[in-house]
Amino acid sequence: MAIERDLLRDRLDRATAHLDPPFVVVDLAAFDTNATALVDRAAGKPLRVASKSVRSRDLLTRVLDRPGWRGVLAFTLPEAIRLVRTGVSDDVVVAYPTADRAALAELAGDPELATAVTLMVDDPAQLDLVDAVTGPGHRPDVRVCLDLDASWRPLRGRVHVGVRRSPVHSAAAAGAFAAAVAGRRGFRLVGVMAYEAQIAGLGDAPPGQALRGTAIRAVQRRSYRELLARRGAAVDAVRAHADLEFVNGGGTGSIAATSADPAVTEVTAGSGLYGPTLFDAYRAWRPTPAAFFACAVVRRPAPGVATVLGGGWIASGPAEPSRLPRPWLPAGLRLVGTEGAGEVQTPLTGAAADRLRVGDRVWFRHAKAGEVCERVNELHLVDGDAVVASVPTYRGAGWAFL
Repeated sequence: MAIERDLLRDRLDRATAHLDPPFVVVDLAAFDTNATALVDRAAGKPLRVASKSVRSRDLLTRVLDRPGWRGVLAFTLPEAIRLVRTGVSDDVVVAYPTADRAALAELAGDPELATAVTLMVDDPAQLDLVDAVTGPGHRPDVRVCLDLDASWRPLRGRVHVGVRRSPVHSAAAAGAFAAAVAGRRGFRLVGVMAYEAQIAGLGDAPPGQALRGTAIRAVQRRSYRELLARRGAAVDAVRAHADLEFVNGGGTGSIAATSADPAVTEVTAGSGLYGPTLFDAYRAWRPTPAAFFACAVVRRPAPGVATVLGGGWIASGPAEPSRLPRPWLPAGLRLVGTEGAGEVQTPLTGAAADRLRVGDRVWFRHAKAGEVCERVNELHLVDGDAVVASVPTYRGAGWAFL
């Protein structure tokens, strides 16, 4: 492993010798390897790429051109509209409900968009908002997907395991909501989504926490069994009122398990393409690290310490060490506990620190995937020991959605 990381560092240094940090690279060989591995884990079910985990039109197009990938799961309606208008995909599901009136008006005013974009809903008030922007007699039917809450609520709901998403949790509630949509003009219910975050988004082997890992795996097993029955019943209840085109579930961390659910017709993936550090805590499959950002050593304040400029690219989520970037190359570096990853400087210690000199690069991995793209205007695509292209991120394209 140490030798492989040394070779990777040498290759990335050679490929980017003409660039000045900070910058982000994507190793195309690792990216493509991950894309293939994700398809293999899906066992024949198509994968819908999560755009928030990629945030580059060029790389979204690259993965959608590969067998086994179909459609985009976007994070906002304005983003979905851009993806359709720029030819990235003609099948975009918006993963979260929207209250963007201007984007809703644009969607309602364009039959092509109305055919290509599916909105996420879980409350009649969201349908009311669409109608308030453009009435059902003045627009094409709006495609909608029901967000079924996939959290596990044992002890009669007194315990909540998972994220807090939709208020629609039971099969009965899903059927009632589907009936309500079917009874309204101007809407067509075409999909169901249920994201099991407590399985897909929670590593079951946190480093150095064996007991916690055992507990997480036990919870995930029980949660999966409960969801398998409830999701199947909910889909049946919805199908009584709607001709569903898809049932979406999962994420990088649960592809194999979610694909095994007979009620699911497609699985979402995205983070596994870049291989961020949060996925080092999974037993079933760990992606090959493919995205890295480089910072330059700018001073040596003391023996055993090397300080880089910048580095504080913190991931969203709970404020804890797992959201910090990890110095990866050269191996043997660590953050300083009293400073962490700083906005303008990051001191590093460890066995490799004394071998670093001013001007050397330190290569970091981000804790999450697409969020790294909010820091830079372009991604440098590395093939072997050369940068073969530099492509814009959403930020570099002037796209700012959240």
